Amino acid sequence: MIYSIGHGTKKIEDFIEELKSFSINYLIDIRSSPFSKFNPQFNQGSIKHDLKSAEIIYVYLGDKLGGLPNDRSCYIEGKVDYDIMKGKDFFKEGLQRLITANNKKINTAVMCSESKPEECHRSKLIGQELLKRNISILHIIAPSRAKTQVDVINELNKGRNIVDLFNSEQNYTSRKKYE
Repeated sequence: MIYSIGHGTKKIEDFIEELKSFSINYLIDIRSSPFSKFNPQFNQGSIKHDLKSAEIIYVYLGDKLGGLPNDRSCYIEGKVDYDIMKGKDFFKEGLQRLITANNKKINTAVMCSESKPEECHRSKLIGQELLKRNISILHIIAPSRAKTQVDVINELNKGRNIVDLFNSEQNYTSRKKYE
């Protein structure tokens, strides 16, 4: 099963409790830059250490699945265009690793900093691409509580009916501009 989680401003103990409540074996860090200025407990070295103590394996894939790719052709007017990004080999390679984990029934969570899944590329890009492959990512929002990908997309679209969630014409981008 593939899950997603955002660290936000959580205490590391609460974050690990959420992961444990879903029996997560692997945490895949998909932040383009695996550091947090405001929440240093989620800097790569710190979180890797704390996860190891909790018997959760840390893997970094921000270079493949991060929301701010180094490939400048993924940006339109300063925003990351997810339609462009999903066609890139680096993204396909990262997505395939998630698909493989799912096929092997490994409980895996992808992690980014944004706590609200409807505001993150975890749902707008990765979740949608997995849904097209009949894998419904679950977005962890609290210990033993998660939202489905369909629920998150419905929230993102404010309940507007989307004709086909698997092949939506909706083109998602990053919320912010990055110059």
